[in-house]
Amino acid sequence: MFKKILIANRGEIACRIIKTARRMGIASVAVYSEADRRALHVSLADEAFPIGPAPAADSYLSIENIIEACKKSGTEAVHPGYGFLSERADFCRALMAEGMTFIGPSAAAIEAMGDKIAAKACAHNAGVAIVPGSGGAIANARDAVEIAEAIGYPIMIKASAGGGGKGMRIAASRQEVEDGFARAASEAKAAFGDDRVFIEKFIESPRHIEMQILGDRHGHVVHLGERECSIQRRHQKVIEEAPSPFVDAVMREAMGRQAVALARAVGYDSAGTVEFIVGADKRFYFLEMNTRLQVEHAVSECVTGLDLVEHMIRIAAGEPLALSQDDVTIKGHAIESRVYAENPQRDFLPSTGRLTRFQPPPEKADETGALRLDSGVIEGSEVTVHYDPMLAKLITHAPDRAAAIAMQADALDRFVIDGVAHNLSFLGAMMDHPRWLAGDLSTHFIADVFPHGFAPHLPQGEMARALACVAASIDHVTEMRAWAISGQLDAHEVRSRALSVFLGNQRFDLTLEKAEGGDLIARLEEDNWSWRCRSGWVPGLALWEGTVEGQSLVVQVRVAANGMRLSSRGIEAEARVMTRRAAELFACLPRKRAEDAPKILLCPMPGLLKLVHVAPGQRVAAGEALCMIEAMKMEHVLRAETGGIVKAILVSAGDLIGVDMPILEFE
Repeated sequence: MFKKILIANRGEIACRIIKTARRMGIASVAVYSEADRRALHVSLADEAFPIGPAPAADSYLSIENIIEACKKSGTEAVHPGYGFLSERADFCRALMAEGMTFIGPSAAAIEAMGDKIAAKACAHNAGVAIVPGSGGAIANARDAVEIAEAIGYPIMIKASAGGGGKGMRIAASRQEVEDGFARAASEAKAAFGDDRVFIEKFIESPRHIEMQILGDRHGHVVHLGERECSIQRRHQKVIEEAPSPFVDAVMREAMGRQAVALARAVGYDSAGTVEFIVGADKRFYFLEMNTRLQVEHAVSECVTGLDLVEHMIRIAAGEPLALSQDDVTIKGHAIESRVYAENPQRDFLPSTGRLTRFQPPPEKADETGALRLDSGVIEGSEVTVHYDPMLAKLITHAPDRAAAIAMQADALDRFVIDGVAHNLSFLGAMMDHPRWLAGDLSTHFIADVFPHGFAPHLPQGEMARALACVAASIDHVTEMRAWAISGQLDAHEVRSRALSVFLGNQRFDLTLEKAEGGDLIARLEEDNWSWRCRSGWVPGLALWEGTVEGQSLVVQVRVAANGMRLSSRGIEAEARVMTRRAAELFACLPRKRAEDAPKILLCPMPGLLKLVHVAPGQRVAAGEALCMIEAMKMEHVLRAETGGIVKAILVSAGDLIGVDMPILEFE
């Protein structure tokens, strides 16, 4: 067994690998860019070495710099994690040339599956079902149109060397094929250094289901069941689960058999994933094989009880698999939510900044289930434009799917993040959505459920009343504390207060009374509503935890102008609490009219301005491309919302620009 391994990665996956290495008694070596000097994975490892400046191309993607760190540290093997160099055959060979072991599959397997065109041919020869498509790289947009029309719309244009949604476009017409071909090729060239693209038939209302496999260097291959990864935005996964609520035993056996056949065909000898696209009729087709550890590997670990990183290390050391297919059992249900620094209300665009507060729920494991957190950040960490914006993975494991969802929803409510925009409210709303609860999923789920973009739900009905009660109790505790500190009044003498709670667009007039034992009772006389509230909340806490009429409730509390902002289960609302007299006067105040929006295009995310498509004096139509922003290696085209004439360009191509920075002005 190895005595020391280097992790050629960063963030949560580096931390994850370090934990397993430590448990196995293996010393760990971290590498870091200048931007990651104080990162969590650096402090967790036994040793750490710098490998270059912040841009990944000069650090985490530099084979030369990482091998130099290997030599300095005396490491025996390298685990690549996922992304970066994890699927680079030349990295595998470079390590072998230096007498070091790559903790992953062979270079030949990486090459066979790394080119998606070659991978489809290999899958077809191995008896794996494949999607109808072009069968090879496409030379130009004209050929792309001919092939698309022969297959039939809609089609998908995909980068041959791609992954993670980069270099991928869906097209339903000749014009969309022409535009999509150019964009996909350009994005693929920027992300992978390879602009080849191909076409596949687009399966409508598809599900994304993948099989986890393990193979050793002695010819043994097993599958560990499937994962459902259909909840995606921009072709990147957001929520994953195992097993899939759609897959039955017969389908699982068939998918597993094909996944194992493909792995054997390429002599696969590590952890890997065979991804399938699945139609509503349960027909499945080979999508691609990822020759690495997947981000979502944790849900498979939970339901099988296996440590995939440990198996990868043991396989790389030459050990045979210690399990057969009959030894693999699926127990319970696991759900993983990816917590991103991004703004769901701005089409999930990434966010940067310092984590001024990062308080995840505590991990646990007992008879009711387990809560696991995989993260590479801590309070005070900096989220930059250079790397993927994922902050953490929140994983719950319970006896069944409903219990795993309930545990996930509660954990998301308790996850506190400040300093950057994040997707916790979106994830919370997902856990409560009827289609998600029913397992009615597809890769179009987010677009179908939120056709006009995501916005947190406003409280309604019983939830609105519960939050009104919480707001009143928060105000009462705050006021009593202030009165007691000031010496104006003994707070214990205050037994009743008549209050008005403005919650979003609703108003609740209630009387708050102090009951025996410290409970507060909120009475809404108009409809004979009376709820008892109990909590140990004190000013300064970000979480209000307690009960409202006997029901447990967790609410995140943020101070806002003249009030507070409350959020729970994907619901958010501004709350203002005031006396009845103040409420009467507040109702008389004139409402400020919204000013006309300035005719300026603002940057919706931090990134690099790659192209400006217009010039001063040019007339543009609604929907016309104005410029292109690159962020986290993804290209985003900004388009005109309405027609107009460009007055001035305020930045230049090649500039790094921040959120809400002006890009151009209209007349």
